[in-house]
Amino acid sequence: MPSLVRPLLQRRTALLTSVAACALLAAGTAQAAAAVGQPAPAFTLTDTNGKTRTLAEFKGKTVVLEWTNPGCPFVRKHYDSANLPGLQKEFTGKDVVWLAVNSTEKAASDYLPPQQLARWIQDKSGAPTATLMDEEGTVGRAYGARTTPHMYIVDPQGTLVYAGGIDSIASARASDIKTATNYVRQGLDETLAGKPISQAQTPPYGCTIKYRS
Repeated sequence: MPSLVRPLLQRRTALLTSVAACALLAAGTAQAAAAVGQPAPAFTLTDTNGKTRTLAEFKGKTVVLEWTNPGCPFVRKHYDSANLPGLQKEFTGKDVVWLAVNSTEKAASDYLPPQQLARWIQDKSGAPTATLMDEEGTVGRAYGARTTPHMYIVDPQGTLVYAGGIDSIASARASDIKTATNYVRQGLDETLAGKPISQAQTPPYGCTIKYRS
């Protein structure tokens, strides 16, 4: 290789490596925006009934945030099996606030408008406190939500105490639910008992959220 070409290629490689590293750093920063042990990012969104909802209105209560998208087979796994509806009913019955959040952009093929999304959840016997529309993706990005479902727990003091998967088996098979550790139930039981969450961060799994570009 000519002596003049080699330094040019080396500089080009170094530049590309630097750009890639910056991109990874930016992605990591976006995902780390909501940190366990820190105040949960505040937000204001409209629910499927057209009502404005804020995180602040639920101060003093334990809040679950569930990122959802009915077009995702992992979401359907947990709704068709009644796993998520069961959790919603169980814990809203214990005064927990459960907010389903849809950050799917409007241009996505599996986007559902508010009324259709509400109807789908109702047809699956879902019982969240409210279903929130985040088509701009602002709240999803603030929390670093990457998949559907991606689950979060906020304690009564407004601190994010759990972020991660719904359970320990990353599959779309409903048969795996009965043998998986349900991290959300475990975290809620511990939070309601005034205990620290034993597994405060776990890997989320599911379909990639289709954010607006």
